Amino acid sequence: MALPELMVHGDRILHNVREVVRRCGAAGVDLWGVTKGLCGNPQVGRLFLEGGCTALADSRVRNLRGLREAGIRAPLYLIRIPMEQELEELVEVADGALVSMGETLEALEELCRSRGRTFRAVVMVDVGDLREGVLPEELESLGRRCAALRHVVVEGLGTNLGCFGGILATPENLTELLQGAERFREASGLEAPLVSGGATLSLKLLEEGTLPRGINHLRVGEALLLGTDSTGMRTIPYLNQETMEIRAQVVELRRKPSVPRGTVGVDAFGAVPSFEDRGNRRRAILALGKQDVRLEGLTPLESGVEILGGSSDHLVCDVEEVPALQLGDVLSFRPNYGAMLAAATSPYLDLRVL
Repeated sequence: MALPELMVHGDRILHNVREVVRRCGAAGVDLWGVTKGLCGNPQVGRLFLEGGCTALADSRVRNLRGLREAGIRAPLYLIRIPMEQELEELVEVADGALVSMGETLEALEELCRSRGRTFRAVVMVDVGDLREGVLPEELESLGRRCAALRHVVVEGLGTNLGCFGGILATPENLTELLQGAERFREASGLEAPLVSGGATLSLKLLEEGTLPRGINHLRVGEALLLGTDSTGMRTIPYLNQETMEIRAQVVELRRKPSVPRGTVGVDAFGAVPSFEDRGNRRRAILALGKQDVRLEGLTPLESGVEILGGSSDHLVCDVEEVPALQLGDVLSFRPNYGAMLAAATSPYLDLRVL
């Protein structure tokens, strides 16, 4: 056992995938599994496919290459709009990408023409969140440019919501996407059947029966991995939230005052710490820090453990109410989305899929 670690319960993730796929299928919605939350882990990718996802999607070409080199033959898509310098590798390892610039589509067209292959693209439309995407009023002109593409197949249109501006998915903004898709088809003469209505955030509309008819695709990661919807500020009731835990070892255990002594400045991250005077308390230091994970995204799984704060390399917890805890014991924490992402990215945590 190597510590600290991010331990993933594969059977619980598989349950989540199957449940979301079932609900999507009943509404005529295709589902891509987004693997970026665990850095394109191939074991998790296989669980997504086993559960019924029709493709895997990730935000890093490196992760897509890792999935392909692990023997995964399912369609792979890049969901971060591609950089110019990664287009050659992208075309080599992936089947398609989300694209928002006409220039990028034309660069992909020329690259694929020279290689004698085709590549799929989903044109992203900005319906209010102000991250990537063509503005709705630009769709006709982009459609006319896309009419000339021969090696890039525009599969359809999509949108992103919540991730930058915090804008929720609604029947209104997804209807705007559908209307934009129709204008794009008319201008381009392309079939472009796919209309991708977002990610985990859009599952709420699916549950409520308010997802506009014609939205036939979603790209989901967080709900499958954690059973949560962070932008919607909810746990998803039909999914399992006990899918993973971050485990770290106690390296110091003693009673100390609850307020530091001396003149207060800022901590190593530029913040001014504050403390409540609770007298002398039993506290534990764990070998886990801000270089490893977003500490504010952790929830202790053991009753009586309270996170006080941390530094680059140490997590400090109040364990006054855990008298049986000993030096060398391991404590577990449930990560939220940001903590999961940081932990999976850190080279200092082992990722273990059970």
